[in-house]
Amino acid sequence: MRRTTHRITLALAALMLLLAGCGNQAGSSGGDDSDTHSPSPSPPESSTSASPSPGCTSATELDAADDGDTVCLAVGDTVRVSLDGNEKRPWKPVTTEGSGLKATNSGIVLLPGDANAAFEAVSAGRTKLSSSRPLCAAGTGKVSCKGLQDWSVTVVVT
Repeated sequence: MRRTTHRITLALAALMLLLAGCGNQAGSSGGDDSDTHSPSPSPPESSTSASPSPGCTSATELDAADDGDTVCLAVGDTVRVSLDGNEKRPWKPVTTEGSGLKATNSGIVLLPGDANAAFEAVSAGRTKLSSSRPLCAAGTGKVSCKGLQDWSVTVVVT
């Protein structure tokens, strides 16, 4: 009886560890499916020292840490997006919804799993940039999950 209880305890512990691997918070990584290059902890540089309006930054370089931000640009400005992923947890291409931005050449070499894009502010408007990637790495012999890490930034062109 004691041996059976010990086996059940070990099996439950192993199951908990497997499930914990897919329970990482969005943006965190660990083990062999971690990003090969992670975003810097410092905030992105802005093109001007002051934000053009409250709740709005003037960043022209965006990464995963900018999720949920609102960026204000002037017509003629360019914003670049660089989402660092890997082959096991790739970012989907950045999509746009709204008006005011036009896709332009990002001029960046992609590594597997990365999503890079550049947009020029062409007219007044509001655009939502978005992408997503799996929370858990997919692979043979691994527990998988259906969770997604979403990323979006709202760009306001004035």
